[in-house]
Amino acid sequence: MLNTESAEKIAPIMSAYGRFPVTIVKGKGCYVWDDTGKKYLDFTSGIAVCALGHVPDAVEEVLKKQLDTLWHCSNLFHIASQEKLAGMLTELTCCDQVFFCNSGAEANEGAIKLARRYAHLIKGKENGHIVTFNHSFHGRTMATLTATAQEKLQDGFGPLMPGFRYLPYNSDEAIQALQEDDDCIAVMLEMVQGEGGVIPADQNWVTALAEVCHEKGMLLMVDEVQTGIGRTGTLFAYQQYGIEPDVVTAAKALGSGIPIGAFMAKKQVSQVLTPGTHGSTFGGNPFATTAGVATLEAFKKQHVLDQCVKNAEYLNSKLIELKAKYPDLIKDVRGKGLLIGVETAFPAIEVVNQLREQYSVLILTAGKNVLRILPPLIVNESEIDQFIKAMNGVLNQH
Repeated sequence: MLNTESAEKIAPIMSAYGRFPVTIVKGKGCYVWDDTGKKYLDFTSGIAVCALGHVPDAVEEVLKKQLDTLWHCSNLFHIASQEKLAGMLTELTCCDQVFFCNSGAEANEGAIKLARRYAHLIKGKENGHIVTFNHSFHGRTMATLTATAQEKLQDGFGPLMPGFRYLPYNSDEAIQALQEDDDCIAVMLEMVQGEGGVIPADQNWVTALAEVCHEKGMLLMVDEVQTGIGRTGTLFAYQQYGIEPDVVTAAKALGSGIPIGAFMAKKQVSQVLTPGTHGSTFGGNPFATTAGVATLEAFKKQHVLDQCVKNAEYLNSKLIELKAKYPDLIKDVRGKGLLIGVETAFPAIEVVNQLREQYSVLILTAGKNVLRILPPLIVNESEIDQFIKAMNGVLNQH
């Protein structure tokens, strides 16, 4: 029998996260509050989730009505909000059909399964591999962790899944390797590598990559879990590159904080998912898809994409001014839209901690020396100025 008096007391939650010493209890717009009542300017957006800000009025109002109506039913029945959201997404993308799930990792897992089944049924390939790129991030399930070409994240989880090959991002070497690869069934990439240091894909490289995929019959799959739903200034980042992927994944901002993910595909690919080949108990439930519909409707009514482009230009200009003022401290400012990376000459976590502790401003890192800045897309110039003033204060201390 366990001796509770002598047993060491441990936290009931597993220690899988390195948490900041803050307990968030409330959020609205671009701000959150902790359990002491302290107010923070939030330039993390819940890691690119709260594109419309915290608890946006337009989504909140719809969800309150949905709470009184229907929370869940199985996918063995038609769900009106699911069908409406799927219709909206297919109208707004190059894809023809959508499968709903609960997260970005599940969306990418589904895309991987889709690629394998397509290769098996349509291309007659049973042992082909999927190419991903160094420093990518695609999720934490076993398949998506294997697709994530970062050894530090894979450490201790072997043996990994077979059937993946890694190539360098934004490189001619990758194009050459794919031209010579007869066993590749699909290529999966991020248009901006978020976790990998906020590295945007090069336009010419993406064009060449898409051409090789088309010529060799490889599926082109774009992971838009972080960049999707307006983060880069278009609904999906691929739309700025003049390409049409075969498969697109999304999650994060799609439900304004309500868990939802999706993978979308062109009909010649999506047709291989027939009844019984894939499923999700909670995927596309009435509550989550209602949040998705309300989110996309708010984007249109509030002209959020226009706001994102305007705010991104203003924020980037201010960050470039800081770079000019502190050339020995800021090495680079990069990104796309309101997914911005600032490379520092010293550990980025120092800036994160000082901003939080001294100025009540929240941002993230994207590697040891890169700050990741992710404000809500509806941020205003006054809030951007508040952030820049805080950044200036921290850099001045260094």
